[in-house]
Amino acid sequence: MTKKLMSGNEALARGAFEAGVTVAAGYPGTPSTEILEELVKSEGVYAEWAPNEKVAFEVGIGASIAGARVLVTLKQVGLNVAADPLFTFSYTGVNGGFVFINADDPQLHSSQNEQDNRHYARAAKIPMLEPADSAEAKAMLIKAYGISEEFDTPVMLRTTTRISHSKSIVELGERSEVGNKPYEKRFDKFVMLPGNAFKRHIFVEERLRRLAEFNDAGDLNPIISGSPKLGIIAAGAAYEYAREAFPAASHLKLGMTYPLPAETIRAFAAGVERLFVVEELDPFLEDQIKAMGIEVTGKACLPLIGELNPDIVFKGITGAYDEAKDLARPGLAEELAESDRLQTDFADAPMRPPIMCPGCPHRAVYSVLKRLKVIVNGDIGCYTLGALPPLSGLDTQLCMGTGVSVVHGFGLADPDFRKRAVGVIGDSTFIHSGITGLIDIVYNGGQNTVIILDNRITAMTGRQQNPATGRTLRGTPAPELDFEQLAAAIGVKSVRVVDPYETEEVERAVKEELAKDEASLIIARRPCLLVERFTAPPFAVDPVTCKDCGACSNIGCPAIAKSGAPIKPGGPAKPVIDPAVCVGCALCFKACKFDAISQAKEG
Repeated sequence: MTKKLMSGNEALARGAFEAGVTVAAGYPGTPSTEILEELVKSEGVYAEWAPNEKVAFEVGIGASIAGARVLVTLKQVGLNVAADPLFTFSYTGVNGGFVFINADDPQLHSSQNEQDNRHYARAAKIPMLEPADSAEAKAMLIKAYGISEEFDTPVMLRTTTRISHSKSIVELGERSEVGNKPYEKRFDKFVMLPGNAFKRHIFVEERLRRLAEFNDAGDLNPIISGSPKLGIIAAGAAYEYAREAFPAASHLKLGMTYPLPAETIRAFAAGVERLFVVEELDPFLEDQIKAMGIEVTGKACLPLIGELNPDIVFKGITGAYDEAKDLARPGLAEELAESDRLQTDFADAPMRPPIMCPGCPHRAVYSVLKRLKVIVNGDIGCYTLGALPPLSGLDTQLCMGTGVSVVHGFGLADPDFRKRAVGVIGDSTFIHSGITGLIDIVYNGGQNTVIILDNRITAMTGRQQNPATGRTLRGTPAPELDFEQLAAAIGVKSVRVVDPYETEEVERAVKEELAKDEASLIIARRPCLLVERFTAPPFAVDPVTCKDCGACSNIGCPAIAKSGAPIKPGGPAKPVIDPAVCVGCALCFKACKFDAISQAKEG
């Protein structure tokens, strides 16, 4: 057998291929994005980026009912968007196996919240699997299709950022060509009128009972025998942390974390003196185990917020149970002491938050909006980084689509906001969730201005295609969604396209559109520099002419730093432009009122 070092996402793509998946759909969202990007390379698999997660889920449902094995991928906030079809699909059940991968993001590495989506499995009453490494990710995904088809259920496979992006050895197998299951018209099963849904709810409750029995009898929850003094129940990445911190303890490693294997847990608990549950975020396992009447410690000693690691697990459990120190990895306590010392030494190190790239067209728009003191209702994407100093460009930002809907709400609360507030949204996000918000503005007589920051790509998650780019996930040509025609069809009468680099044009457009007593749309269109490279000679600051007014520094370009030599001893440091970083976009040149910035001559 061939073995390969693979990330969790690569292993999941391989698992889908080996399981005989023929249809896959999703929407880009870190940490799940790479799964479909890898899977689309596989022969015999159709994979697509859908406009949003709800559409992806429904495409998958259709393919499953028609008989195909299906994979849907999304991140934790994406499941919020797909929750509507999920809950009813739990009732109808499947035809071909249906698995969706939900990638949670503890520590908010690239998310606007830290929600724990394990609760979705319980609420929708579907089975959930949680792998602890790449090899398990592949193996569990393959097993999930058997569970889906045997129990007539969608299956949730939950990963986290650490599982998605860390790497381990995976053994590659052959593809199973399972073929499509025959489609059969089933009014009682696939048409969820209330009378049918009531009967299917009865089926769901019985299915859940059978799944719990299956989980108790199966091999998804191995016990690693160790000292009876300490027992630890964990799953996924949390198991790896617990096992590293306490290798001599007894461990119950849960693979199917809903419904729980109650008898297995009871038997394990009876064989240890102290029982702990190690899990990230909510006490999902802990609450259910306590409901079984089992005494267990969890969030009383471990944090409710953020990622865990072996250090946190060690400190938490030994703080609550001193005898656990004897079962810890030798030398771990000493390593922790040294780690604490280093953290103290570097406590004053400056933070380095993510920033927009040099020459990013979004920066130009935000610089104009800041100068005009416009209230900016933002959205999810690269342009969210405009919220950070020195631009400080966002007043609100919640989730996909809110840039459009929230600005309408501002105008309803006070008509004055219609003249000084805008909604800002990216091209991919507008397609995802912004179109309906714009329809709402027009339909209800709103007089709001919306700006689409159209950089011709889904940039934040790694430059994926979308319906406006002219390419599909597979790289094949596709029609480009025309925002101007779409806006006209919605009923927006005032639509204008501007080049973000032409800041005077942008400023004029914003002023004029805000002054109108109607809904208006500004499309700030220029490709992302990482997609269509813009190259021009770099700019430089003349330290003699420079008045150190701060105009260039305030645009937040990473090519500009306040580290230039002072003109006279003791004088202020002047800004300098790093020629290796500058792309020549000229935004700083346009911001300078003292002709202190000039462009190097080519050649």
